[in-house]
Amino acid sequence: MQFVRKTSSRGKIIRLILKLTLIFIAILGIIFLLNKIEFPAPTKEIEKIISNENFKIIK
Repeated sequence: MQFVRKTSSRGKIIRLILKLTLIFIAILGIIFLLNKIEFPAPTKEIEKIISNENFKIIK
């Protein structure tokens, strides 16, 4: 029994294009779903006291 080796590169190119298309569609779908999520705005105020010793006067 002899094994027949298929050397057609056309099938490989089609599979590669299909895989890339599916990955591209999946990434676009994830981005679309993340844009639909409404994150609440932060309500906590941040206040940091900076001492005057750290400032230098530049003329």
